[in-house]
Amino acid sequence: MAESNNEKRIHGIVAEYSTVDSLLAACRRVRDAGYTKTDAFAPFPIHGIDTALGIKPTGLPWIALVAGLTGTGIAFLMQIWMNGIDYPYIISGKPFISTPAFVPVAFELTILLASFGTFFGMWALNRLPRFSNPMFTNPRFDRASDDTFFLYIDANDDRYDQAGVEQLLADAGGEHIVQVVDDDSPTQIPRFLLIGLATIIALSMIPALVVAKMRVTQSSSPRFHIFFDMDFSPAKDAQQISTLFRDLRAARPDVPGTVARGAYEADLDFLTGVDVEALAATDAPRAERLVTRFADPQQQADQADASPAAATDVEPEPAQEPVAAEPTPEEPVAAEPMPEEPTPGGQVEDTTPWLERIPLEMSSELLHRGREKFEIYCAVCHGIDGRGNGLVNQRAQQILAATWTPPSNILTENLHQESYPDGKLFSTISNGIRKMSGYASQMEAKDRWAVVAYVRALQRSQNAELDLVPEELRESIAMTKAEVDRQLEEAEQAERDRQAAAEQEKQE
Repeated sequence: MAESNNEKRIHGIVAEYSTVDSLLAACRRVRDAGYTKTDAFAPFPIHGIDTALGIKPTGLPWIALVAGLTGTGIAFLMQIWMNGIDYPYIISGKPFISTPAFVPVAFELTILLASFGTFFGMWALNRLPRFSNPMFTNPRFDRASDDTFFLYIDANDDRYDQAGVEQLLADAGGEHIVQVVDDDSPTQIPRFLLIGLATIIALSMIPALVVAKMRVTQSSSPRFHIFFDMDFSPAKDAQQISTLFRDLRAARPDVPGTVARGAYEADLDFLTGVDVEALAATDAPRAERLVTRFADPQQQADQADASPAAATDVEPEPAQEPVAAEPTPEEPVAAEPMPEEPTPGGQVEDTTPWLERIPLEMSSELLHRGREKFEIYCAVCHGIDGRGNGLVNQRAQQILAATWTPPSNILTENLHQESYPDGKLFSTISNGIRKMSGYASQMEAKDRWAVVAYVRALQRSQNAELDLVPEELRESIAMTKAEVDRQLEEAEQAERDRQAAAEQEKQE
């Protein structure tokens, strides 16, 4: 009945059954006897076999869940760090930390790590890989894939007793009850597998070493391109043409009415430099048009395409001849001529309720920002000191440009705050005047107000009184002024001496 083999290690005992019912009955009897380390083999799946053997649910789903949540956490932390902390970069107007935008990467890593967890977790729970299975030492076990059923009890079970197990399987209707012993295959990993694995690991490190070398060294040779379509894509610069579009422009125009996230200011006073409430009290239709244009970006874009009028919905003043040789003050295109009768000087009176003061708190940071923007956009024409003699103006005078309109000297009194409110200057910067283009599309509203603040600082710097200087700095400034006067006097004396020497030399 029972076969024995005492020369090899015994792994357990297996018995054969000819029907499904007999196998299920034997499984229940073995389970009721208290055995837990058991297994059954059949040519096809048998419903209820797990319950009959008392097999507990596998922990594989928990492994997959933990691995998937780990992938989700890694994805979100990686994207938050990369896009929100290490290198903040706005993409398509989305915020730096955008949960919906992070979902695709999080989904991919969740699936990837859950798959890896399931795959390798199954290996671990099944104690794989195994190079051989002791069950294969029984030649009758080949029928497990054909027409025979097998029930196996492991020798490591706490209740295992060889004689008792054999008797239990026989009482349960088992046939050909035999011991499962070691096979004759070697227990060590073949040498060629170890060599092959070591070779694969060594070769897999080569790309990483090449990349590391590229990051820390310099080379005069062109880099190695793996994906040519990515490295040599037909990209176009902003000013190049492209046959892909009807207008042949490579750069696509902005979508009308598009505003970047966080860039739109709802305060119309801040955006236009006009006191909208005061305008509504004096000219309601005009104020209504102003509000409508800013409330409906699409209407604003349509009107901008039809007319070059300013975004503040007020029309440019009619051209007037200057009454003196001095260039007339720059009137913003946002000034609508009101009232109808001109003033005695020949200019149309501007009754637009401009903001008198800058709607921002004055600070050194604001002035520094204004100076930066002024030197970028304004100094080329108006000059660093604002006197209207920038490089562009000098070049125009050099080539005797007949159509050139000299830029205004912003330090003149008729452009000071008393006669030229801050809101009016802001509108001029935003919308332009005459040949000066508007800078609303190039500078944010806050930056344009910063330029206004800096212009006012330039104006106040001319012939400023010492009382405006903080008391603790007055002494140093007075000493500096005395030193400057002395240097100017010395320079003038040196110039007179030079002229006298030149005159004397000419006479000799």
